[in-house]
Amino acid sequence: MYKKEMTGNYQINNPEELRELPPHVLPQLSQNLRTFLIDHIAMYGGHFSSSLGVVELTIALHYVFNTPKDKLIWDVGHQAYVHKLLTGRAPLFHSNRLLGGISGFPSMEENEFDAFGTGHSSTSLSAILGMACAASYRGDHNRQHIAVIGDGALTAGLAFEALNNIGFEQPNVLIVLNDNNMSIDAGTGALQNYLVDLISGHTYNKLKAHIKKLLSTKQRAGWSIATIRKLEKLMKTGLLASSNLFEALNIRYFGPIDGHNLPKLIKVFEQLKQIPGPKILHCVTQKGKGFAPAMLNKELWHATGKFDKLTGMRLENKSSQLYRNTFQEVFGETLTKLAQSNNRIVAISPAMLSGSKLTSMKQAMPHRVFDVGICEQHAVTFSAGLATDGLLPFCVIYSTFLQRAYDQLIHDVALQKLQIVLCIDRAGVVGPDGPTHQGAFDIAFLRCIPNIVGASPMTLTDLRNLLFTAQAGPVEGPFAIRYPKGFGIQDQHTNRFTKLEIGKGRKLCVGKDIAILSLGPVGQYAMEACSELLNEGISIAHYDLRFFKPLDEELLHEVFQTYPYVITVEDGCIAGGVGSAIMEFMVDQGYKARLKRLGLPDTFAVQGTQEELHRLYAYDKEAIIAVIRQFYDNVASLSANSVSRY
Repeated sequence: MYKKEMTGNYQINNPEELRELPPHVLPQLSQNLRTFLIDHIAMYGGHFSSSLGVVELTIALHYVFNTPKDKLIWDVGHQAYVHKLLTGRAPLFHSNRLLGGISGFPSMEENEFDAFGTGHSSTSLSAILGMACAASYRGDHNRQHIAVIGDGALTAGLAFEALNNIGFEQPNVLIVLNDNNMSIDAGTGALQNYLVDLISGHTYNKLKAHIKKLLSTKQRAGWSIATIRKLEKLMKTGLLASSNLFEALNIRYFGPIDGHNLPKLIKVFEQLKQIPGPKILHCVTQKGKGFAPAMLNKELWHATGKFDKLTGMRLENKSSQLYRNTFQEVFGETLTKLAQSNNRIVAISPAMLSGSKLTSMKQAMPHRVFDVGICEQHAVTFSAGLATDGLLPFCVIYSTFLQRAYDQLIHDVALQKLQIVLCIDRAGVVGPDGPTHQGAFDIAFLRCIPNIVGASPMTLTDLRNLLFTAQAGPVEGPFAIRYPKGFGIQDQHTNRFTKLEIGKGRKLCVGKDIAILSLGPVGQYAMEACSELLNEGISIAHYDLRFFKPLDEELLHEVFQTYPYVITVEDGCIAGGVGSAIMEFMVDQGYKARLKRLGLPDTFAVQGTQEELHRLYAYDKEAIIAVIRQFYDNVASLSANSVSRY
């Protein structure tokens, strides 16, 4: 329950109580909600500026529409914090994005007001169309269907597919276009320019108003209804359709209007409730509204950790001296340096320039970095097209979003053996964003694709060398490099690059009886486990695989000919992962060993910090040590039994 000061003399537990408030108190509620958000996110962190930009819009929607009976979908979910506060989750908001807490995105399992889970962008229009068609099929014509979609999310192919289908099916849906000229980074592309023209010109609405006036005048003069309708259709399919994309798709367009004018929003929503069929309301909002630092730097404040709410200064925890750089920083610096000496290199990002640290390369080489918007499928096939003409595309996509481009990766890239470097950012668990954003599946879905090389660096130095190796060639087909979010260890301090042998791992620790095979940065856990156990006189062998495709078969023969106990460790799903690949090798080669696979179990990983999730799913240092002790007890028992027989 909100404290009383949230709304003056009122307490809000749900939208039904909101709708009982008199209109004159709603502006104060808007201000109090912003203060609430700023206070809480300053203390706990989270997605920030998107929700600040939709305070009035959220109040108006819940004030006018009868949620949850009326279905309301928020796309992508970054803008849904105010929605959560108004639907009974204010007392739990301190747990937002924490282990065991409420989700940072709408979740159907969490609350009845969350009509659809929207962790990935551009799904709202397809989902709301399905809900509207289902209601029509059942004969339920008393339910409203509303989708709020940002201008960035509208660029995705899925959104265009849904708009096309909505224009054909003519369902009773309202699309609210939240236009703040941003996704995470600044908006890009022809659609963004088109929306800017709609906002700045007002040509379309002026023309429509003149036509409406003309028609009403002529009707009074005695024109027949049939003649008026013909004229209206002619104007709509002619001048109006050519000046408005949405009208051309047979979706009525209204706006643009000020998305922070609460009385205006309420009035317009009340009117739109009475208009049947598909319609779109274009609302212009300001991302970060109410907090000056976020308004001045929208990219930086899309999501944030703890900060000082008075100064805007970040209060991030200081990292260990071992962890001085992130994988993203090293990636951006390395790719820029490689591109300076290799003019074939270009970079492609689906609206993630800042997150993937491509901004410095974009500034230095603006014509060699392409931000294609939230269009992962297009990003991959666009990269394929670049590769056909001799360029070397580095296509940078978060692991969870690469799932959307799987068909393109198989048919447009791997099948045709096109040389692109697939840089898979945020691989493995990423933390607070929860199950929709964990990079759990890329190893499993990549290693079954022919003609692909797949690698994962254990250290920042490995990442630099893998990027160098990928562009040095010759590699026929895609070269995938997966790396996690956050800090890494620099194991060598040198500016020189080393070309790595494709499909070759390395032995890091010498031991007997038990071997650990790790892939990627979680190999640091294995190193720490080996070091700790060595102090107890227990020596464990440790191998860093580096590549999950092709596997280092020479290394694996050595392992299975030497060690009866083997542990695999990976930051990804166990089902179909690198542990499964090693187990397949063991069976195919006729080896026998006790093999324990550590990684993500057959479930969707929840939210929490990376360290919490590594511990929860048992592939951190302590989990590795626990398995080693269990194996070591078996080794000791076997040794004792063999001695007792003599």
